[in-house]
This record gives sequence, structure tokens and C-alpha cells, in this order.
Amino acid sequence: MSIRPVKDILLARPTIEGAGVHLRRAFGFGNTEVTDPFLLFDDFRNDDPEAYKKGFPWHPHRGIETITYVLAGAVDHADSVGNQGTLGAGDVQWMTAGSGILHQEMPKGDPRGRMHGFQLWANLPSNLKMTDPRYQEVHTQDIPEIRDDDGTHVRVICGEFWGKKGPVDGVAADPRYLDVWIPPGKRKTLPVDATRHVFAYIFEGSGKFRDASTPRGILNEGVSANEAIHYDEPGNRSLILFDTGDEVTVQAGDQGIRFLLVSGRPLKEPVAWYGPIVMNTQAELRQAYEDLQTGHFIKHP
Repeated sequence: MSIRPVKDILLARPTIEGAGVHLRRAFGFGNTEVTDPFLLFDDFRNDDPEAYKKGFPWHPHRGIETITYVLAGAVDHADSVGNQGTLGAGDVQWMTAGSGILHQEMPKGDPRGRMHGFQLWANLPSNLKMTDPRYQEVHTQDIPEIRDDDGTHVRVICGEFWGKKGPVDGVAADPRYLDVWIPPGKRKTLPVDATRHVFAYIFEGSGKFRDASTPRGILNEGVSANEAIHYDEPGNRSLILFDTGDEVTVQAGDQGIRFLLVSGRPLKEPVAWYGPIVMNTQAELRQAYEDLQTGHFIKHP
């Protein structure tokens, strides 16, 4: 067994998306080789309704899958193939855009005004870029949870872990998506597939990813000086990128650590990307936008 050394630590940078939603982007719209098959990861946690209430009105997607995980508040959603509903705390929406879909996501705060959640984009391989759109909504009670003897707690959203299988299935990248909590002061080694790209995203507490080489931390553009990363014990909104190996080891800090641990099979295919549409060639990308302009894209009701 070999521990994956840390390759980079990055702090999610502030950005604005949709109709004015203030969020943090851990990666996206850059070099996709390191995170392949994943394209983008956004953290849209905010306690100020003015920063999110305008939401993400109708917009298109083609060639990707989007994964929305809600921690607090709710997201009203609808799409052009007739799905609509509300995601609550702990719920997951996994949408395969395939050949084309239009949808909207309108966040709402909880009684304290909090809207906390994440969105991950996964690429589709070339042979599935134009597959029929597909939609999976999973409620929190259907997500298996595992508690180890030392207090470690894992929610298995997708993939298999410690004998439990997540409810989301049939995803092209064959990913594993875990929500992990490790209690204060505990050290934990978690298995990962040596053939997959793996990242961790910390959103509570802090910790050390031990038995790793010294990371080459990168301070993202737009991050203020008072948000500098403590590389010895990264904390909230830190993205951890790993080198190769089949285990990840974490030493939780004084407040414990909670993070998403996500892995997927690299597609190793060319990427042609503009906005919410991701294809393999520029010609395919131009065709997608022509379809959108001429009405050959799927239309919302």
C-alpha cells in the first residue's frame, strides 16, 4: 500500500455566477488534465441571502454531468425535460446533460438565512456526449452513512466504500464521492483507487494530510492576503490535489476535519469548452451553440 503525497494545496477563489450568486471556485475553466474527468468545482456556501437569492436562471448544458450537493437551505430546480422539485439539506442532484438540456436552480436560505452547497461538473466521454439527458435526485435519507469505531463518519454519495454503495449510479466517470468527518486529533487512512484522479475539499475544521511530500501551495488569484493558506494544516475552502498511490492519510486538527473526497477515472480526451457546454472539438462546440441559437437545442417548457 502507498500513501498518496500531496501535490498542491489551493484556496477556492471568490467569483460570481448565474444572476449574481457569490461563490468560491476551487477549480474550473483552466487546465483540466490534473482533475480529469472533473471540470469544475464550486462552493456556493453563503449566509447572506442578498449574495445568492437571484440564483441561476435558465441556462443550457451539453456534454457534461452536474452534481449538486446541498448542506443547508434548499434549491428549487426545473429543467427542459420536465423534471422539477426542491433539493433540501443533505440531498443530491446528479444531472446528465448529454445532448442538451436547459435548467434553472434557485437557492433559498434556511431559517437562519444560510445557503450551503457544492456543485461539481464531470466530463462525458466522446461516445456519450450526445446521449439522452438523464436525471437522478437522491434524498438525504437514502444516502448510506458509515460510522467507524473512532468516530469517523462517511456519507457515501456515489461509488463503493467500506462495504456500502452510494445511490447514484450509471455515471460515465465511475466516480466515488464521499463526505468525510474525522473527529479532533484522530488519524485516518482511507483507501483510494490508484488508477483514479483524487481530490479533497475541506469545508469544516482543518487537518494535515500526513505521510506526504511537502506540498507546493498555490495562492489563487483574487484571494486576499488575510486568507493565506496554512500549508501545514489547511482548513476551510482548501482544495488538496494528490499524486499517485492507493491511500490517503489525514490527521484531524483540534476542531476535527470534514471534507469531500472525490475520485474518478480520467478520460484522457481533448476538451473544447466554452461556458456551460463542453465537447471534444471546436467544430462540435460551434455546432452546439448553433443548435442553441436555431432552436435545435432542447427547450424548456
